[in-house]
Amino acid sequence: MKTVDIVVPCYNEEEVLPEFVRVTNEVIATLPEYSFRYILVDDGSRDNTLLTMIKLAEKFENVKYISFSRNFGKESAMYAGLEHTTADYVFVMDADLQHPPAMFPQMLQEVENGHDCCALYREQRKGENIIRRGFSKLFFRLQNTTKVKMPYGAVDYRVMTRQMIDSILSVGEVQRFSKGIFCWVGFDTKWLPYKDVERTIGTSSWSFWGLFKYALDGMTSFSVTPLRFITLMGIIMFLLFLLCTVGIIIEAIVKGFGSGFATIMCAMLFIGAMLELSIGILGEYLGRVYIETKKRPIYLVKTANIEKVEK
Repeated sequence: MKTVDIVVPCYNEEEVLPEFVRVTNEVIATLPEYSFRYILVDDGSRDNTLLTMIKLAEKFENVKYISFSRNFGKESAMYAGLEHTTADYVFVMDADLQHPPAMFPQMLQEVENGHDCCALYREQRKGENIIRRGFSKLFFRLQNTTKVKMPYGAVDYRVMTRQMIDSILSVGEVQRFSKGIFCWVGFDTKWLPYKDVERTIGTSSWSFWGLFKYALDGMTSFSVTPLRFITLMGIIMFLLFLLCTVGIIIEAIVKGFGSGFATIMCAMLFIGAMLELSIGILGEYLGRVYIETKKRPIYLVKTANIEKVEK
């Protein structure tokens, strides 16, 4: 019998966790050829998520939990869960039931057919306003200019083989962007579409600003495109300078010199804006280097009912 671990990062999921386990257990019951185990990771929740996990662990023998000393972020929670896995196959999914457990049989069938991973992408994004949807499309287009490519609407929900999990864990960077790491390690991934499920219990902890920072992490983790953008803008600005210089010389010959106050102000504002943007982009990369060189742990565990397997 093959073993399957289900890694679930949780932040303020007190309301939804019992329903998540109930629904998932119904699906697991239809797959008797596999032995399933939950690894629930409490990412420093401010509600009673940990207490709910403890109650679930008392009720179900296959429920394991890890609780952080504080909020380290979803990426750290996923990494912690993966570090504690020992199964042949490992699922990564959210607890809010927007990643439907009903996809388990189809996803497991794909890895049984020889794929190293089966991942999902959303066919449509319900409940999102046009601005958020537009930024999402822009992110995927920019991300796909790098070597780390993924379909539009790609989510973290996936099942992976033991070999792929071990490869992901070998990437020990502190500032993690798992969507990119999953693609960067390679391996054969089968992408399946699924319809977005509306969250019925609890509320999302993701704000627009949080998603923006998450997208920025993705771009700076796997691409030097923003740095090349600075170089490109430098070239463009130099060409504009040459063009303006030629124009001013011609104007001086034909009409004589004028005050040119508006032209000077526009040029100064443009150059100032570009300098600020350039410094900001450089700062993002420098900040990542600064954090990585500290070599701090990715997470700290406060309590758990599962031991990490040393490899």
